Amino acid sequence: QRKCRQGNMGTSHTVTVSILPGARCMFDEPVQVNVYGLSPKQEVTLKATLTDETGETYRSFAYYKADENGELDLNCSAAKGGSYSGVKPMGLFWSLAPQTPFKRLMKKNVLSPYYVSIEVYNKADLPLAKCINERWFIGEGVTRTLVREGQIRATLFLPPGSGPFPGI
Repeated sequence: QRKCRQGNMGTSHTVTVSILPGARCMFDEPVQVNVYGLSPKQEVTLKATLTDETGETYRSFAYYKADENGELDLNCSAAKGGSYSGVKPMGLFWSLAPQTPFKRLMKKNVLSPYYVSIEVYNKADLPLAKCINERWFIGEGVTRTLVREGQIRATLFLPPGSGPFPGI
């Protein structure tokens, strides 16, 4: 477990955003988002922001109410509204919408991650905590090789190790 940047950012509580299994993961890997240190039953807004390689910003948000311990677990806490509602553990990610209509999120350079900022705000829209989730497209140690053979144009990705590696 890796806890991300936190702070009391104007409150008496230290609020923490936690992303499991870690703040760095593969793009298609589900993560568990938890918030700790809220007041019991505190109403908050969780916001996600991603800026792509062209500078386009994608945003999502959802309203939540902390449990009696001042915690949120997006695997079982229901969003009360926003970009989605209900229990949607990955809702902040799949509901990211472009600020410019009709733009699509398309990765051009798979060697760099997308950085998704997860922020917690109180009812007065003041920030309580923030975490950055690195979402990678290529695993650690994977090599990327351009293939140019006759009319074949491709990119070969090979994991570390001696293999054998299944192919498609």
